Amino acid sequence: MKVLKQADNTVPRIEFLSVQNYRALKNIELKNLTPLTVFLGPNGSGKSTIFDVFAFLSECFSVGLRKAWDKRGRFKELRTRGQDGPIVIEIKYREKPKTPVITYHLAIDEDSKGPFVAEEWLSWVRKAPAYPFRFLNFKKGSGEVVSGDEPDATAERIEESLESREMLAVNTLGQFTKHPRVSALRRFITGWYLSYLTADNTRGTPDAGPQERLSYDGDNLPNVIQYLKEQYPDRLNEILKILSARIPRLERVDAEPMPNGQLLLQIKDAPFERPILSKFASDGTLKMLAYLTLLHDPEPPQLIGIEEPENQLHPRLLVGLAEECRKSAASSQLMITTHSPHFVSGINPKELWILYRDRNGYTQAKNAAAMQGIKGFVNAGASLGDLWMEGHFEFGDPLRNSGAPETDKK
Repeated sequence: MKVLKQADNTVPRIEFLSVQNYRALKNIELKNLTPLTVFLGPNGSGKSTIFDVFAFLSECFSVGLRKAWDKRGRFKELRTRGQDGPIVIEIKYREKPKTPVITYHLAIDEDSKGPFVAEEWLSWVRKAPAYPFRFLNFKKGSGEVVSGDEPDATAERIEESLESREMLAVNTLGQFTKHPRVSALRRFITGWYLSYLTADNTRGTPDAGPQERLSYDGDNLPNVIQYLKEQYPDRLNEILKILSARIPRLERVDAEPMPNGQLLLQIKDAPFERPILSKFASDGTLKMLAYLTLLHDPEPPQLIGIEEPENQLHPRLLVGLAEECRKSAASSQLMITTHSPHFVSGINPKELWILYRDRNGYTQAKNAAAMQGIKGFVNAGASLGDLWMEGHFEFGDPLRNSGAPETDKK
């Protein structure tokens, strides 16, 4: 049995995200992002697009720019309608608390030969009032990088040329230990976990064998349960204790190898003696089990993205799930999209961003804590979910107005 590690609060944290020309995100900035960040809005407000920005960046590092680009329909479908110029993604993050903010800037363009990295750079400010220093700076496959733990203007600049202008410099040069700051960003992005869980995917009977990490769609849930059972039984017991408190009469979850080499997930309800197969269990039970397994991973991903966790879950489970997400944010950064008032009732205003489309059709965002009156309502005992549904978020009725401010409609 392995010993659990203490929660690591030194994981990288994204504090700022800027996106230009990415579908409905013509020009959006999200500042002061918290360890748990929730994006709320009605259908079509841009939640999935923000989620896809993280997915696109992650895929550029894992499968390459070309595949990630083609998968999304290239510029015809990716670039904001009616706009010219490259798609630009910029994040500001800290590797650890109280370390300098590092900015990663990526601009992607396209010509007759296909997509290419128009511009890519990394910068930081080590000591105020110094100016930002770019320790990686590339355009179209060529540029320079400064190596070392604390790159600055006095260090040697190394000129580099990549094999293809489609290659990301951070992804390529980050494989070398002589560029530790570049390597740290590469490890961070390649380690992101973006969840596409569905209850149906968890019902399968995969080949037996323990697996440490839940897959993106949850199809290896039995394998992860087997791994926890063998290596972290206390953590599995903790997950099942929480699940039993959320799901009435649930008694036990087990993963049993079968003679044919497959793994069978079984769920036992009280007072029945025999467990039932996972394929006959409720969607909510399986989905909640999968989320708890992810959020209580003994060695969690540094960033977790979850899209619309309310799907297939009973509304009364969502406040509890939000609480579990906040606990997990001590050792991971969580980015969650939702249109459930029940889920957002379990978070605080600083963690909540409201998305809406302006009169031109472009996504805008505003933090709930910055909206007039919201803090006062919450301090008086109101829930964020009720405030949203009752039209207190400056944008009126979230369904009737599609989340857009009344002033935009005049």
